[in-house]
Amino acid sequence: MHRRIIAPGALAAASLLLAIPASAASYAPGAPGIGDPYYPDYGNGGYDVSHYDLRLQYQPKTDELQGTATILAKTTQDLSSFDLDFLLDVSEVRVNGVKASFATSGQHELVVTPKTPLAKGTPVTVVVRYSEVPSAKSAYGFTTWHRTPDGAVAADEPEAAWWWFPSNDHPSDKATYDVSVAVPDGTQAISNGTLQSTSSKLGWTRYNWRENKPQSTYLATLALGKFDITTSTSEGGVPVINAYSKDLGDNDGAARASVERTGELVDWLSGYFGPYPFSSAGGYVPNTTTGYALETQTRVYYSPKQFANGTNTSVVVHELAHQWYGDDVSLKGWKDIWINEGFARYAQWLWSEHEGEGTTQELADYVYGSHPADDAFWTVKPGDPGPDDQFDIAVYDRGALAIQALRNEIGDDAFFAVLKGWPKEHAYGNASVADFQRYAEQVSGKPLAALFDTWLFQPSKPAAPAARTASLAKAGTAVAQPKSWKKIEATNDVHGH
Repeated sequence: MHRRIIAPGALAAASLLLAIPASAASYAPGAPGIGDPYYPDYGNGGYDVSHYDLRLQYQPKTDELQGTATILAKTTQDLSSFDLDFLLDVSEVRVNGVKASFATSGQHELVVTPKTPLAKGTPVTVVVRYSEVPSAKSAYGFTTWHRTPDGAVAADEPEAAWWWFPSNDHPSDKATYDVSVAVPDGTQAISNGTLQSTSSKLGWTRYNWRENKPQSTYLATLALGKFDITTSTSEGGVPVINAYSKDLGDNDGAARASVERTGELVDWLSGYFGPYPFSSAGGYVPNTTTGYALETQTRVYYSPKQFANGTNTSVVVHELAHQWYGDDVSLKGWKDIWINEGFARYAQWLWSEHEGEGTTQELADYVYGSHPADDAFWTVKPGDPGPDDQFDIAVYDRGALAIQALRNEIGDDAFFAVLKGWPKEHAYGNASVADFQRYAEQVSGKPLAALFDTWLFQPSKPAAPAARTASLAKAGTAVAQPKSWKKIEATNDVHGH
C-alpha cells in the first residue's frame, strides 16, 4: 500500500478549496442552443428531458390555451440557470418544488434561474404555468399554430412545440409524454399515442393521451376541434385511431379512402422495416389551409389538400414509413434529414412496385434521366443539404436514388437486411448519416464510402455507370415515365411549409 505524502501547505490549500461553494467555481448557465449548426438557437444545453406531462385547457372560441407543464429531466452539467424553448406568457415556474425566477430572451427562449443551483447529474422537476392565445404569437416571422373553423392544430417541422408547451426543442432530446386536455363538450382533443381515458364535468370533457415511447418534440401534436373518430385494429394487431374534421367538404371521401388504409399499410411496411415500433397508429385530417403532411408520431397530420385530387395512398405510405425512419430512429442533427426523407420517399417507390405501377429501378432511372447534368437538382447534397435546402426535392428524389444505388451495390439480401435491421439497431434513439453508412458496411461487408460520397455529398450528377443501369448508359435515351410517377410527384410538397 502506498501513501501519498501531502505537504502541510498543500493540505491547507486543499481545505480552503473545499470551503468554497462549488457554485463559485463550476456552476454556469446552460447554453441557449443545443449546438445544431442548422438551427443554433433550437434546443438547450445543460439537461436532458425524460418526460413531459402537459395538463391543458383550451377554449376554441377565443383560442385561449391554459397549461401546466411538468418536465422531468436530469442535469448534464452544473447549472446556475437553463433555457426552455417557449413563446407563451408564463405566470410561474418551480424547480424541484421551489419558485424560480424566469425571464424571456431572444425570440423563443424562456430563461429559468432556480433558487439553488443544480449540480450535474441531479434529477429535476420543472413546473411551468402559462396562459395565452397561441395564434397571437409568432417567432422569426412565422407561426406553427394553425387555427381551424372549430379549433386549432399544432403540427410543423422543424419546430411546433413553442406554441403549446415549453421544451428542449431538438430531436436529439427525446422523451415520453402524457397530454391531458380539457375542451368544451362537443369538441375533441387528439394527440399522440393511446387515449387512456376521458371524463366530463361542468360542460368540459378531458382527454388523456399517452405516448409511452421516446418522442422528439417536433413529433408531438395537438388537434382541437370537432372530429369523426374511427378505431380499428390492423391484421397484424396494431390499434389504429384516425380522425377527420366534420367540415372537410369535397375532400372528405378521398381523405377517408386514403387514411382508412393505415392499418393495411402499416402491416405492409412491417414486412420491409420490421415490427411496428409504437402502441398505436393512425392519422388525422383537420380543416386547415396548409398544404403539407407531417409524420407526427403514431398520429400523422394530413392537410385536406393532400386529397384534393382524390385518394392518395402514396402520401400515407410516406408518412407511415417515417414511423420507423424518423420517429423510431430520429436524426442526431438536422443535417441528417436524408435518413428521414430519402427512406420515406423510397417507401413510396416500393409501394409503386407493389401496385404494379413502376419498379424502384424504373423510378430511379426516370429520376436520373429527368435531370440533366446542369440542373440545380444535382447541386443539393442530400447528406448535408443546409438549412435552406433541408426539404428540397433533391433530398427526397436524389435521396431515394442513393438508396437504389446502395441496393444495386450490396445486393437485395444485404439491402433488405439493412432496411429491416436499422430501426432495430437504433430503436427509440438517434443516428446520423455516418452511422447509417457504418451499419450498411457492417451488414454488407463492403466499403461504401465512395458510394455515399458520390450520391449524398457531391454537388454534381453522378456518372451513368454509377447508377448501375444499362438503360442509362445509352446516351440520349429517354426513360419512360412510370405509371406511379404523377402520384408520387403529387406528394413533392409533403413537407413544403
